[in-house]
Amino acid sequence: MKRLLLSPPNLSAHNCSLLLQRCMKRKALKPCKQIHALMLTNNVDVNLLQLSSKLIGAYACCGDLTSSKLLFRETPNPNVFAFNWMILTLTFSGFHQEAIGYFSLFQESRNSNSYPNKYTFSVVLKGCVGLLDEDLGKQVHGMIYKVGFEKEVSVCNGLIDMYGKCRRICHARGVFDRMTERDVASWTTMICRYADVGRIEESVVLFERMRLDGVKPNDFTWNTIIAGHARSGDCDGAFKIFSRMCREGLFPDLVIWNAMISGFVQSQRAVEALELFRDMLISRIKPNEVTVTGLLPACGMVGSVGRGREIHGLIYRMGLDINVFVASALIDMYSKCGSVEEAQNVFNSIPNKNAASWNAIIGCYGKHGMVDCAIKFFDRMQDEDIQPNEVTLTAILCACSHGGLVEKGLQIFRSMDLYGVKPNKEHYSCLIDLLCRYGRMEEAYDIVKQIGVEVTYSAIGAFLNGCKIHERRDLAENISEQLRMELKKPGGFVTLSNIYASEGKWRGVQDVREVMKDKRVHKKPGFSSI
Repeated sequence: MKRLLLSPPNLSAHNCSLLLQRCMKRKALKPCKQIHALMLTNNVDVNLLQLSSKLIGAYACCGDLTSSKLLFRETPNPNVFAFNWMILTLTFSGFHQEAIGYFSLFQESRNSNSYPNKYTFSVVLKGCVGLLDEDLGKQVHGMIYKVGFEKEVSVCNGLIDMYGKCRRICHARGVFDRMTERDVASWTTMICRYADVGRIEESVVLFERMRLDGVKPNDFTWNTIIAGHARSGDCDGAFKIFSRMCREGLFPDLVIWNAMISGFVQSQRAVEALELFRDMLISRIKPNEVTVTGLLPACGMVGSVGRGREIHGLIYRMGLDINVFVASALIDMYSKCGSVEEAQNVFNSIPNKNAASWNAIIGCYGKHGMVDCAIKFFDRMQDEDIQPNEVTLTAILCACSHGGLVEKGLQIFRSMDLYGVKPNKEHYSCLIDLLCRYGRMEEAYDIVKQIGVEVTYSAIGAFLNGCKIHERRDLAENISEQLRMELKKPGGFVTLSNIYASEGKWRGVQDVREVMKDKRVHKKPGFSSI
């Protein structure tokens, strides 16, 4: 390209067109500007070979939206190529509303030289997805039928994606079923949209149909179906498909390994997650920051600080970036394994701490009963202009509960508006636990009544346990009558039954057991790993 730029100044329109195409292919902004300058100084007619539209496309493709917009405004009759590039670049840059504005302008200024084609509609549909505007998507769908692109595979794929991401799965399936021809993207998009809304069975049926129709799944198809199972908690199903993929001679990529590991961790299957990580390393797949962030909670679940230290060392040996998310996961892991000092060391090593970092260390101190340290770091966080969020306030309220600082906890709860946080169920649960631990049952009762059906199982359990400890059967009976239809987990029923039993109220015990039987609530026997 440099040799061409140094050629004699009397550039032809044909040469300029070729050079601009090369700039677009390589996303080379500087040569694009040089070519533009040569065209201006050599009076090259930009109306020849649609050079004006190619200039717009070249600047847009190279990411210089300011120049592309300026050239677009100066072009008398932009063609479909220019409009498509403007809509495409704005959409992929996140300016969805502006992209739709160019499409509207396209519709208003249509002439024989500029008429939307199938690529226009494919890109506009991505803009509708960006705005999550189903009504706009339906309008575009109507235009597609009007101009006769309803059988174009790329356009139909865009419609499936748009309806699916707007949570209109039935409309997406309707478009899919009416397609006379489907490619791998059609099948994968429909499978992905089913997986997104948790309809895994339908995604599996489509996956099998896809193969029967002779369409070979690509890596993204396999990843979608595996990740869908993992996200829904069906780790066995995810592992079954994962194993099938390996048997067919395909090699899972890092994204699939990450989805599998994260799924097992979220399903509380820590040992299997750690085994998967080992298999991943044996397969010579290098982990990234997402891998270790998803894996570290497994070490906390099994209480294995040794495993956690090994992963911490691996992060350094592999040169992975210890960003705030990895650091927060390390702090949380060391906290759950009981190593507060190591958690503090990780926190101190973070150069630019964010809210997640502060939340992790505040939670660490709170869990270990070091309430003064938790409050100290809560104050330091604000001194360093980091705004506490919902998670921060949950952590500090839990710390106050564990440390018996009732008044401090109440003060923080009442000042939540100052932090721009509206109390949620978790905050109320912490407050109920705080009050019940220290015998302020009437106040806790009022809060449980105020929350009503939104009360969490942990809050009900804390309240009923408080009633048992402080011998307030009257409050337990009152709240149980109000919330009996909402009680679904065995803990609350068992505590209520124990309250009756401790006072010799065997009729009450029998009533609770009858309700448990009617609701098919079963208490699993406890066990210890020691």
